[in-house]
Formats: sequence, structure tokens, C-alpha cells
Amino acid sequence: MSLKYLHTMVRVKDLDESIAFYGLLGLKETRRHENEGGRFTLVFMAPPGQEECPIELTYNWDGDDALPDDSRNFGHLAYRVGNIYEMCQHLMDNGVTINRPPRDGHMAFVRSPDNISIELLQEGDALEKAEPWASMENTGHW
Repeated sequence: MSLKYLHTMVRVKDLDESIAFYGLLGLKETRRHENEGGRFTLVFMAPPGQEECPIELTYNWDGDDALPDDSRNFGHLAYRVGNIYEMCQHLMDNGVTINRPPRDGHMAFVRSPDNISIELLQEGDALEKAEPWASMENTGHW
């Protein structure tokens, strides 16, 4: 028996806003499928060079009553980053709340526009603790 990872799907309320958010993380659109009959759009986004590991953004044209207020039951998506402090600063500079700051130089959490929890993990060893991150409190839940 063989098994191959295909993708992780999340439903989104605003396709453009979600594409912009995942773009801030460095993901690029790899393919798109628009289904007139089913009235939905699928957008696949992945880190450059890792097109085999996409996230599928599912947008229902007529809205989606199935979206919960808090997608916490989903768990989270996780991405390794080259410099967690730089990534968090980049996200903050673009209006993203850092829900769990990288106080330890290793791990942070943010949320997408659709409340999907995103874990950011420092590549290799943790960075030296640094301000403002070391003393930054959590915001909301992650």
C-alpha cells in the first residue's frame, strides 16, 4: 500500500484577503480551479520549491455557512522559517497580530483572516532571545 501527501484544505471567507495573507508567509499560487457548476474556487499555494506541499484555499462563491467562528478544532498549519524574528516583524508590519510571540527564539503563532492557526518554527537552533519578542505577551489565543 502506498500513501502520498496531497494538500491541506481550509475554507476561506475572502479569497483575495487570504491569498494576500499566505503570500506574506512566502507562499505562491501554484494552480487555481474555478468551478462554475459548483460555484467555488480552489487556489493552491505552496512555498517556492515545495509545490508538492500545498495548502488548498476553498472559496464558496455564495458564502459558506459551514465556517465556524473559531477554527481551533482544525489544529494548525506549520512552516519552518529562516529567521523567525524577521518573519514576525514582516507580518506585524503588514497588520498581522502575533498571537504567540517568539519569546524563545524558536516558535510563534499567528492566525489567518479565517482564524486558522499558523505555527512558525525557527530553522535549526533557536535564535538568541531578543527584544521586543522576549518580553512580548500573548495576544488572544493561538
